[in-house]
Amino acid sequence: MPLPRLAVTAGEPAGIGPELLIRLASTPLAASLIAIADRHVLERAATRCGLRIELTDDDGSVQTERRPGTLRLRHTPLAADEVPGQPDPRNARHVLDTLTEAADGCIAGRYDAVVTAPLQKSSINDAGIPFSGHTEFFAERARADVVMMLASPELRVALVTTHLPLAAVSAAITAEALTRTLRIVHTELRRKFGIAEPRIAVLGLNPHAGEGGHLGREEIDTLIPALDALRGEGMHLIGPMPADTAFVPAQRHHYDAVLAMYHDQALPVLKSEAFDRTVNLTLGLPFIRTSVDHGTALDLAGTGRADPASLIAAARMAMDLVARSKASA
Repeated sequence: MPLPRLAVTAGEPAGIGPELLIRLASTPLAASLIAIADRHVLERAATRCGLRIELTDDDGSVQTERRPGTLRLRHTPLAADEVPGQPDPRNARHVLDTLTEAADGCIAGRYDAVVTAPLQKSSINDAGIPFSGHTEFFAERARADVVMMLASPELRVALVTTHLPLAAVSAAITAEALTRTLRIVHTELRRKFGIAEPRIAVLGLNPHAGEGGHLGREEIDTLIPALDALRGEGMHLIGPMPADTAFVPAQRHHYDAVLAMYHDQALPVLKSEAFDRTVNLTLGLPFIRTSVDHGTALDLAGTGRADPASLIAAARMAMDLVARSKASA
């Protein structure tokens, strides 16, 4: 049986991404792994990890098995040799080129999914290139409306807003934003996760979900009318729920996913209990994209000690989503 073809981007060359990719390739994962990276960066990462790696240029052929320690390669050259722990803006274009190849390759059918290692957004911006993150890049490349979701084996959390200052969140929670987000989450829970009738718990913005307007009116003025309208379309929505009790074990069997209003409202819960098993995925794209749930860990870069658990979890989730997609086709 053909192995799923996973394009894996190495992320920031001065971060831990290349080392994580080498460690991923050293596992017996039953997938055709195609690294989109600089060959020499991966060779140096393998040396730092004390591992041998066999790199073969990707010719697009089908693999039915893969030996641990082997990796196909789509060579994308650096502008300047990496120095672990010290991102170089001269390599910003290289990082974006790897993302472009991954996205365009998925759209063209060369890859079944893309798995991304962490990048350094500040280094890309320091190069004078406006860039806000993987999610936004892929959305623009695919011309798609997207939603960020983080998922562990126990919990799925999607976000209405992502990387916004807290002071800007309330104004961004509009009926339009809620409606768009919930429609994407509902559709993707059915399509990607095979949940026929998704149950989505929606968190309130304010403490105690506003407490009847005494702690804020966003729930009354915006959230409740938007949720009621979507319930009229047949969606199973719970809430607005107080965020401080939504994640207790007794509540979790009532829903399939949680929609949080902002980044730090829910993600600390998820990461505190399943940091090495949590996967970042982008809903709404015309292809499957998963990622680690952590950053470039510049302090660990070059030591060979970075933990690949989240990248392995991201690759496994991508494989599961590819298999479900092919089974339902």
